[in-house]
Amino acid sequence: MASQGSGGNVIAAICNIFFPGLGQLVQGRILRAIMFFLVTAICYGLAATVILFILWPVGAIFHIWSIIDAAKYNSYAP
Repeated sequence: MASQGSGGNVIAAICNIFFPGLGQLVQGRILRAIMFFLVTAICYGLAATVILFILWPVGAIFHIWSIIDAAKYNSYAP
């Protein structure tokens, strides 16, 4: 895959802006993609119920983390 800072990582980061975990899926990291999507979707979903509105910052943190993780991914790192 592409090295850190490459065009592939930029595309993956942009994908994560719209759907958390999609960028990791594009990079071939399936377990990370599932983890980011599920945690973010559950937190946003529970925040939408208003009962657990306090969870939206947790979802936002995971959403931003997924974007940064896709942008900084280096497939050649040991």
